[in-house]
Amino acid sequence: MKRDVRTVVTGEPHPDRSEDYLDYLDVPRLMTILVRNQQTGEYNPPHTHRHGQVLYASSGVMRVVTPSGLWFLPPKRALWIPAGVLHDQLMLSPVKLRSVYIEPQVSARFGDSCKVLEVSVMLRELILALADQPVEYAQDSRNTHIVALILSELERSRSLPLQIPWPVDRRLMTVCSAILEKPEYAHSVHYWAQEVGASSRTLIRLFLKETGLTFRHWVQQVRLATALDRLEKGHAVGVIARDLGYASPSAFSAMFRRVMGESPRTFLTRE
Repeated sequence: MKRDVRTVVTGEPHPDRSEDYLDYLDVPRLMTILVRNQQTGEYNPPHTHRHGQVLYASSGVMRVVTPSGLWFLPPKRALWIPAGVLHDQLMLSPVKLRSVYIEPQVSARFGDSCKVLEVSVMLRELILALADQPVEYAQDSRNTHIVALILSELERSRSLPLQIPWPVDRRLMTVCSAILEKPEYAHSVHYWAQEVGASSRTLIRLFLKETGLTFRHWVQQVRLATALDRLEKGHAVGVIARDLGYASPSAFSAMFRRVMGESPRTFLTRE
């Protein structure tokens, strides 16, 4: 018997709509959207898709890990995941997942590496509009236009330099995990070298070899991701700067502007 995949326009997944991504593998549509609500702490183990995927949550925050890095995704950001890339997801708050799957022949235009995409108000509303359709939605003019507009908006979306490259060396993983848990601690390479029983020179070399970043730049990426999350939660720039160990709000803003190309306030208010 064919699964009933109807949905209702409430923002909540229909009880008969599948929440298993395997059921979306062979849907005869150029684009489909998985709708799933998940709670804080829920974990989706490592898996892959034959589709290209725009991993997006209309509310809540996810942490995503791939073999090449780690990302934090609040509602204004999505992660482009090419077909076949192994990834997991950890829910850091209640999440309304709206995961966009795009057929490989079309998704190839978005590149073969993961990247964070800025989600405009228009793109968000288009994704939610298609998510309110049945999985095998009618291929009428309205839905065809929605799909075309989503693809167009994805091509226009700004890519944000927010990847946190993740190492494989156990000593470096220990250091990185500790920094990720407490990004406000301003410990030096020498401190971490003593903690893991390595020389400072070894850690410096490993950071460059395994992440492509210096120790200082890797810590900066973690603090930037943390800062963006707190900005989007409404924390004041001065409080964020203080909590992350910056000498002043202007020092934090200067770092933010150097990496992101605009001030924290401009980034937060721009649609």
